[in-house]
Amino acid sequence: MTGTASPSESVTRRKAGRGHRARWIALGVLVAGAALVAVLATRPQASATEVDTPLLGHPAPALTGATLSGGSFDLGALRGRWVVIDFFASWCPPCQQEEPELVSFAFEHRAPGDAALVGVVFDDAASSARSFLQTSGGTWPAVSDPGGQLALAYGVRAPPETFLVSPAGLVVAHLDGPLTASGLDYWLHRASQEAS
Repeated sequence: MTGTASPSESVTRRKAGRGHRARWIALGVLVAGAALVAVLATRPQASATEVDTPLLGHPAPALTGATLSGGSFDLGALRGRWVVIDFFASWCPPCQQEEPELVSFAFEHRAPGDAALVGVVFDDAASSARSFLQTSGGTWPAVSDPGGQLALAYGVRAPPETFLVSPAGLVVAHLDGPLTASGLDYWLHRASQEAS
């Protein structure tokens, strides 16, 4: 027999060719889907954005309570300094992303003493929040909020949410989402310029 195929062999080869082509297409779709998932899972989350709050320009709500280290905290004791109030939780991925940036910001501003940082635990067990701060190197006071009254007073819906309070005790910025140290420096500089 020369090299010609019977009609049934030709049909079989065409079907086999289609099957291989379909497998390659499926494999390509699978690889593209996996690449998309990898990109979305590893890209940094959006940074903080300024959001409106009825607190802007008004005295910050009282912030007092027991700290995770067993002490007590009163926001009024920091009058005369800029204060960054960060509502956080150990279970919150954006809070985990933000934490090293807060550590860096706190370290940079420790010597000048121009800004203080305080955390408020949002819907989290004190032991988990304490462990989270210890592991990340957070040394600032963190206030427990077991009944959620502090979050309610500040209008916090989900962590991380951050408030910048002026030396006069007024809320000058409300930021939603994970912050960076440079972002916090920007907001602090902007608020300082506006206060001058």
